[in-house]
Amino acid sequence: MAAAAPWRRLFEPGARAGAGPKIPALIGVLHLPPLPGSPGWGGSMAAVRRWALADAAAYLEGGATGLVVENFGDLPFFAGSVPAETVAAMAVIAAEVVASAGDCPVGINVLRNDGAAALAVAAASGASFVRLNVLTGAMVTDQGLIQGRAAELLRLKRLLALADVGIFADVLVKHAYPLAPQPIAEAVEDSLRRAGADAVIVSGVATGAPPLVADLQAAHQGAAGAPVLIGSGFDLANASQLAPLCQGVIVASSLKRDGVLANPVDTQRVRALAQALAG
Repeated sequence: MAAAAPWRRLFEPGARAGAGPKIPALIGVLHLPPLPGSPGWGGSMAAVRRWALADAAAYLEGGATGLVVENFGDLPFFAGSVPAETVAAMAVIAAEVVASAGDCPVGINVLRNDGAAALAVAAASGASFVRLNVLTGAMVTDQGLIQGRAAELLRLKRLLALADVGIFADVLVKHAYPLAPQPIAEAVEDSLRRAGADAVIVSGVATGAPPLVADLQAAHQGAAGAPVLIGSGFDLANASQLAPLCQGVIVASSLKRDGVLANPVDTQRVRALAQALAG
């Protein structure tokens, strides 16, 4: 019998005693500093490496069960393809993060929506999954109109022999508005059944804003058992309300030192959130 894809470990039953519910996965985002070619690039890949590995260690020490490498510092983002220097830099850093993470699944998110680059970085680094902001439909964003390109992405995934690499797709992603209204349950179903997503992500309107309970409930209706993750705004204050409504949380903002987005990850904050998820 073939082994399960590594990303599926995120959604296996947790270590809770007895036959209680599964513990949602805690996936920490590595907000990389500006990379080569971006307006804020500081000129030192060694500094980017130190930052990324320190944040990865803080997440893992605090109890995170997954990581995502993201070029968060590359503002303003490209709507589609990123340049070669971004892909190269992310592959170098991601490979080191994967090596340091052991059995912890690592994902790749190339902002704003370069799925081909994310798959390329995953192929080069050994990452377990990729995150796509727009897999289906069309969203109006601060980068302009972004359209899903699932057809090209799934074919590239096959070409690169990445059958075990999961696709985690945002649905009606934050910092964006759909070109035409669509119920979230339908958008979830389209992402999973028609576009090949393995899991879906539901967020609030912006970074740090939690999703609506009604949106999470509707997403589960469309998901029909596939994993539903929270992609923004999850913290200690709302953990007891939102954790039962998802199979995983993708977190960064609330886990930074003093809760400041630009700061390094705080191990104690990660540990507190991991304990809240465990109940």
